[in-house]
Amino acid sequence: MSNRYDNLEHSLALLEMMERIRAFEEQACLAAERDKLVLGAIHPSIGQEAVAAGVMTHLRESDILLSTHRGHGHTLAKGSSSLAMMRELLGRQGGCCGGKGGSMHIADFGVGMLGANGVVGANISIAAGAAHGIRLLGDDRIVVDIFGDGAINRGPFLEGLNWAAVFDLPILFVCEDNQYSATTRTQTMTGGDGPVARAKSLGLRASEVDGNDVEAVAAVSQEIITRLRAGGGPELLHAKTYRRTGHTSFDPAAYRPEGESAAQERENDPISRQQQALKERGVAGQIFEKLHQSAQQEMTEVLAEAAATGFPDDASAFDDVQDIGSPAKEPF
Repeated sequence: MSNRYDNLEHSLALLEMMERIRAFEEQACLAAERDKLVLGAIHPSIGQEAVAAGVMTHLRESDILLSTHRGHGHTLAKGSSSLAMMRELLGRQGGCCGGKGGSMHIADFGVGMLGANGVVGANISIAAGAAHGIRLLGDDRIVVDIFGDGAINRGPFLEGLNWAAVFDLPILFVCEDNQYSATTRTQTMTGGDGPVARAKSLGLRASEVDGNDVEAVAAVSQEIITRLRAGGGPELLHAKTYRRTGHTSFDPAAYRPEGESAAQERENDPISRQQQALKERGVAGQIFEKLHQSAQQEMTEVLAEAAATGFPDDASAFDDVQDIGSPAKEPF
C-alpha cells in the first residue's frame, strides 16, 4: 500500500486534525502557565500530532483506546469534544470525567476512550484486558493502546504483550517513541534493539513507521487494523517521532542538546511536512491558512468557554467514584 492517499479530502482531514490537536495543546499550555487555570500538570505532545491523527483516522467510535499521560491528541482524534476535554483540564462541570480526572487521567467512554494513565506503562495491561473481553464477546472491535518509549522498560510491557500473544487478542500496541523518557534519552537506558525486537521475540508481528509522516502512519495503521478485524493476532507499531516541548509545560528541557528542538521544528514538523506534501499535489496555501485559523479560533473559544464554566458542586464529590454510588451516601 502506498503511504500517500489518492483521496485529497482525507489528506486534508489529517492535516486539519493535527492543527486542532496543536491548537488545543497550545491553549492548554497557556491556561496552565499564564492563567494558572489548570489544576495539575500538562504533558504536551506538540510535534507528535501525526501519530494521533494517523492511527485514529481508521478507528470506529466503538473501538477501544487506551492512552498515556500525554494523551490529549489521541483523545481528540478519537472523537472526544474539545470543550469537554478543556473543561476536564480546568476541573470544571461538563468535563469528560466531570472535572475530576484532569489531564493525565482523561477518558471518554462515549467514544471508546477508556482513559489516559499517569502511571507509565500501566495502560498496557488494562488494554490487554479490554482486548480479552472483546475476544470473549466475539465481535470485531479492536483495541489500540498507545504508550511511550519509556514504557517498554517497565514490567507491564512484557506482561501485556505476552498476554496478547498467548490469547491472540485483537490489539494494536503503538509505541509513540518521542526519544525521551521524561528527562533522559531513552536509548541510553534501553538494552537490545528496542520495541520491535522485543515484540517479535514474543511472537507479535511488528513494524516501524516515520511517526512524523501522518499519511505513512495512517496507511500502515489501516493495514494493521484491517488484519485485526479479520481475526489477525496482536501487532506492534513503532512510530518514531519527537517531543518538542519539555516533559511538562513547565519543564524548560535544559537536558536536551542546544538547538535540537529548533532543528526538529524546522526540519521534521508533522504539520509542515503534510502541508508540503499537499502543496506538491497542487493544494493552495490559502487552504492551509484557513485550516490553521479555524483550529486556532475553535480552541481559543473552547478555553474561554471552559474558563467561564463553574466548578462541580462539592456535594457531587463522591457521586461517581464507585459504581454502586457514593460511599458518603450509600451504606456498604
